[in-house]
Amino acid sequence: MSDFLKLDFELDGLDRCVEVRADELLLETLRERFDRTSVRGMCGIGVCGTCTVALDGRAVSSCLTLSAQAEGRSVTTPEGDDPEHAEIDRIQQAFLDHAAYQCSFCIPGMVATVRTALASEPSASVAELREALGGNLCRCGTYQWVLDALRAIQGETSGEGAT
Repeated sequence: MSDFLKLDFELDGLDRCVEVRADELLLETLRERFDRTSVRGMCGIGVCGTCTVALDGRAVSSCLTLSAQAEGRSVTTPEGDDPEHAEIDRIQQAFLDHAAYQCSFCIPGMVATVRTALASEPSASVAELREALGGNLCRCGTYQWVLDALRAIQGETSGEGAT
């Protein structure tokens, strides 16, 4: 039995084929084989959100997901579709406009989480988006600015109170 598997999947809108170790995590594959450096490892147990990617449109922790689980599926990283030619989207722009990025280590995971939440429910309230971000930790404490960005994304001008 081979310790390597052939993996065919879609990555950020492009078809990819790569050979991976049977025990290789999606986090490793994305960073080491495809240079998707916005997917970051931190906790290794799926509780911090820095490694969040969309797998078939659902937010997952790539530090807990075997690469083999992406076979025949679609993976979208925080870089998004065709990262070499992508422009800043409205979610990223809202984070920039509201200074929700202090050190920026956690922000790509937050952007990926918000994208997946809005893809499944475009009219999600700020409270629902905030709930979706429950698994994303920020050591710098930018939560208030993230909340301001969420309000801008959903067109809300009045606040729900501090986080």
